[in-house]
Amino acid sequence: MKNPSVAPRETALTLHNAQHAGAPVVLVVDDDPDILEALSEILEAEGFEIRRARNGKEALERLEPEPPNLILLDLMMPVMDGWEFAQRMRQKPPEVARIPLIVLSADRNVGSKASDIGAVGHLAKPFELNDLLDMVRRSLNPAAASTSA
Repeated sequence: MKNPSVAPRETALTLHNAQHAGAPVVLVVDDDPDILEALSEILEAEGFEIRRARNGKEALERLEPEPPNLILLDLMMPVMDGWEFAQRMRQKPPEVARIPLIVLSADRNVGSKASDIGAVGHLAKPFELNDLLDMVRRSLNPAAASTSA
């Protein structure tokens, strides 16, 4: 006889997985728990599957065996900052090293720093939600973005 208390949890997990089946995977890396939670909730509501990391070390652990499609990366974090994370990520096999990065930072020089690590885009904190969503979509589908521009 099955334990009825397990069925609702299994059903909820199945429904959650079905909602995000085939959805692009975005790794959100930020040491601020409020920003990490807010970005995760917003992107999940937009149909993305989300992975989270609180620093570069955790983010490196989440790159394999199934690499994300995109990484949102804060630069200033404890343990391992975004700069070191990007350097180590670029040393991984091509399917990992080529994952697009979007840098999110309160640093006023975010543009030059993002360029230095090969990011496809950057946003200065605080940023507009629509700007973030547009950049995420363009980064995941550059062909569509270039034909609509």
